Amino acid sequence: MIKAKIIATGSYLPSKIVSNFDLSKTVDTTDEWIVERTGIKNRHLASKDELTSDLAFHASKNALANAKINADEIELIIVATTTPDLTFPATATILQNKLKAKNAFAFDIQAVCSGFVYALNIANNFIQTKQVKNALVVGAETISRIVDWQDRNTCVLFGDGAGAVILKATEEENSGILACKLSSDGSLCDILKTSDGVSSSQKTGYITMQGKDVFKHAVEKMSQSVIDTLGLANLQISDIDYLVPHQANMRILTSVANKLKLSPEKIIITLANHGNTSAGSIPLALDFANNAKKFKTGDLIILEALGGGLTWGSIALRW
Repeated sequence: MIKAKIIATGSYLPSKIVSNFDLSKTVDTTDEWIVERTGIKNRHLASKDELTSDLAFHASKNALANAKINADEIELIIVATTTPDLTFPATATILQNKLKAKNAFAFDIQAVCSGFVYALNIANNFIQTKQVKNALVVGAETISRIVDWQDRNTCVLFGDGAGAVILKATEEENSGILACKLSSDGSLCDILKTSDGVSSSQKTGYITMQGKDVFKHAVEKMSQSVIDTLGLANLQISDIDYLVPHQANMRILTSVANKLKLSPEKIIITLANHGNTSAGSIPLALDFANNAKKFKTGDLIILEALGGGLTWGSIALRW
């Protein structure tokens, strides 16, 4: 059976760092307040001349170099993003041009913070059906562009960044993507959304969030999604070697871990240094853990996320 296997990772964070102390100069907050409620200390912000495709480009070049393959070997590019360079064309096609990946077809996925999980599953389907052998999947955001920097409840959470993975077709028995469970509930769209949009007001708007409701649904739905995905793969929670969650909020991550009865050392957590990078957070965390040599061949890794929509999902894979 053909499956998609992650053969390389890459990431990129803009050079500008904004600390909690920096934010306390412009909004009514403190480092202690932010850390206690979110676990975040710093976030990276793209410069004025940095676009989402630029962040995606740097992360992708890193992943390609780590995979030791050329861009023209990539047959599919999917970019998960909520903050595209332009309304159209897709940021993925702009990235394709920057990479000179002339043999690929490219498109974007918009599922907010769940975007990378959605995109990875889609790429896996293309590989399983033998339409492509090599794919590039990127989560990239300049989410700071849609943050209201006067709203202390949201501005402390978000940062910019990008992560990328290279997928390759494999028939190895104990390797690759094993199962995926994707979900959404549009009746909950109002608890996490932007205040405007192209169709409604011809503006991008700012992130608005009903924090308590988002927290409740995130813990409940992310936990259940992991259980459902493990069931599809005939696995149990005790089989998990590492959980790589969307890096949204330390309280959410801790609550999910407690609900699943997972020990802290099995959770990959990176949000302290880059905050919530939406679709970029899971591939950023994957690259961090990969570079730290935490993963061993055959390890069972679970990816999970929840974002606006609401959308959520999990993937079970063997490293």
